[in-house]
Amino acid sequence: MQISAIGLARSQAPSSLERWYVLGMTCAIYAINIADRYVVSTVLEPIRLDLHLTDAGVAFLTGIPLALFYVTFGLPISWLADRSNRRNILGISLILWSAFTVFCGRSQTYWQFLLGRIGVGVGEAGGLPPSSAILSDCFPAGRRPMAFTVLALGAPIGAWLGADMAGAVANAYGWRAAFIALGLPGLVAGFLVFLTIREPVRGRLDCASKAPQPSMLDSLRFLWSQRAAFNVLMTTGVCSLWGWGLIWWTPTYLMREYGLNVGEAGAVTGPIHLVGGIAASLGTAWLLAQRSMQDPRRVLWLLIIGVAGATVPSFLAYWTHSLWIAKCMLWIFIPAIYFYIGPCMGLLQNLAPHHMRSMFIAWSLLVGNVFNLIIAPQAIGLLSDWFGGGRGADAASLRVALLLLAPTGFWAAWHAYRATKTVVPDLQRAINYGA
Repeated sequence: MQISAIGLARSQAPSSLERWYVLGMTCAIYAINIADRYVVSTVLEPIRLDLHLTDAGVAFLTGIPLALFYVTFGLPISWLADRSNRRNILGISLILWSAFTVFCGRSQTYWQFLLGRIGVGVGEAGGLPPSSAILSDCFPAGRRPMAFTVLALGAPIGAWLGADMAGAVANAYGWRAAFIALGLPGLVAGFLVFLTIREPVRGRLDCASKAPQPSMLDSLRFLWSQRAAFNVLMTTGVCSLWGWGLIWWTPTYLMREYGLNVGEAGAVTGPIHLVGGIAASLGTAWLLAQRSMQDPRRVLWLLIIGVAGATVPSFLAYWTHSLWIAKCMLWIFIPAIYFYIGPCMGLLQNLAPHHMRSMFIAWSLLVGNVFNLIIAPQAIGLLSDWFGGGRGADAASLRVALLLLAPTGFWAAWHAYRATKTVVPDLQRAINYGA
């Protein structure tokens, strides 16, 4: 009976055209997600000046409300996605967060902007978990790290939109116009999800067992028992703390240290996100597509070498007082914050039973977003204010705060190393779960 059920599920496997269309759409949605979230880092200084805030105050307004509601709604939405129609959850969530991004652009007061950021957080909670679960039912296990690395192309594209394009719009029309310009395309994409993507059969490309649906606590308990999964999750989370925490404040730092305006600061980082990020993601996808990379331990060693190697230029980019040297270091550091996303997501999906995949991604996003939207922005803002003392936060105080964060890349590499010790037996446990 079970064999015939597996055969039926596999007979409903998508065509090559359908699976690559789904991959392209989920990549575009991820780009919209990143752009709508990180546009605030580009216009952080104009928002701070317009609303008369300190560094800590603007960090709270732009990061913590989104993160708190993201993690609060992320787990129950992901739990629902493991039990119901993931396509519908994805489409509704995309429309919701895009509408609230537009609302941020229409806000005139502190409290209106705060409400908009809360709405973006609630909507984005239903973005990546159902997307990743849908994608896992379009590509077999051996191809998932590659597929998720292609999906991760959405991150550099989105960051470029949120930096270069949003910076140009903000410089020409004001910071509010940047939110409107990024929110409207998401509304269109949300309706396309309903019109062009179908809900796939769950677990159709795996030896899916008929185990009972796990509770949220069951998923957390199994994740904790999978030491490789826990360490991959922490690799993702600490990379978010390190890489995206630094990037959050980089446009503001460039404006203060080198006297750039919002458009010029966005033009420094935007091309690096687009060209360097895409090159790093495509190069990683090509490597992961090689037969030799079917061994998950080799994927993890790729992460170790890449993250640890990029930690040094991430420190030098803020240590130097030369804009030219800073740009060179950013060209090495910024691409590195993208290449880890796909391999980590692919490994995490393989380390999860098919009916826990949304929850595994949700726990990963919870840790990552607490690190990069709550801890990193707020800690850097508080440290910058503290180092600024009576003169107030400035380029020098922000520089010291960023230098304290930069070495955490080594912490992320250590977790990837720990994962190499148990990843092979843990993959087999995920396959045999409930058998």
